[in-house]
Amino acid sequence: MRMLRKLLFWLVAGPILLVLLAQLYFFLQIGWWVHFNPDTTAFMRQQRAILQEKNPDFQLKHKWVPYAQISRNLKRAIIASEDSNFSEHEGVDWESLQKAYEKNTRKGKVVAGGSTITQQLAKNLFLSGDRSYLRKAQEFVITYMLEFWMSKERIFEIYLNVVEWGNGVFGAEAAARHYYGTTAARLTASQAARLAVMLPNPRFYDKHRGTAYLTRRTALILRRMGSAELP
Repeated sequence: MRMLRKLLFWLVAGPILLVLLAQLYFFLQIGWWVHFNPDTTAFMRQQRAILQEKNPDFQLKHKWVPYAQISRNLKRAIIASEDSNFSEHEGVDWESLQKAYEKNTRKGKVVAGGSTITQQLAKNLFLSGDRSYLRKAQEFVITYMLEFWMSKERIFEIYLNVVEWGNGVFGAEAAARHYYGTTAARLTASQAARLAVMLPNPRFYDKHRGTAYLTRRTALILRRMGSAELP
C-alpha cells in the first residue's frame, strides 16, 4: 500500500515538477539574454532541420546587428504593421486579441492574429510552430517573463535579429541583404515598409514579391510609419 501511495504521488507530482523546472529554465535563460545575445532560437533550429532534409549543406542566412545599426525606418514600419501599442502594453494587447477574435468569428476563419511583438518573440525563442491551447498558455507565460526581465528596446532588438523574413532568412541584416543588397542600417522607408508587410507570411512573399496585396499594404504602412512610437 505504501508503494502504491508513492507511485500515485509521483504520477501526480512528477509532471507538475517537470513543468515548474521548464518554467525555471525559461526564466533563467531570458535573464541571461538581457546581456547576451541568443545565437539561435527554437524556430530557427526547426526551420534549419526542415531545410537540411532537402539540402544537408544548407545554412541559415542570419547576422546579428546592434539595435542602433538597424534603420529607424524598419523599426517604425514594424511597429506600425505588427504592434502599434508595443510601447504601451505589458506584453499582451488584450484589446487587439478581442478585436482579432471578433473579426475571425465574423469571417468564419482565421484572418487576424492579434499577437504582440513580445508574444511573437516568446514563440520564436522557445516554442514550436504547433497550435494548441497548452502552447498558447506557455506563450503567455514566456511573454510576461520577457517583459519582467527586459526593456522594450531589448525585446525589440532581439525580435529584429531573430524574426523570420524568408526561406532560411532570419533577422533584419540578412533580410536587407537578401531582398535589397544593402544593410539593415541603410533601408529606405519604402524598403522597410515592404519588409514589415512580409512578416506574417515571409516564405510566401519570398517567392511572390510582386503581389497586389503586398503593394497596397506597403503603401498603407508607409502612411502610418510617421506616428509609430519607438521604444
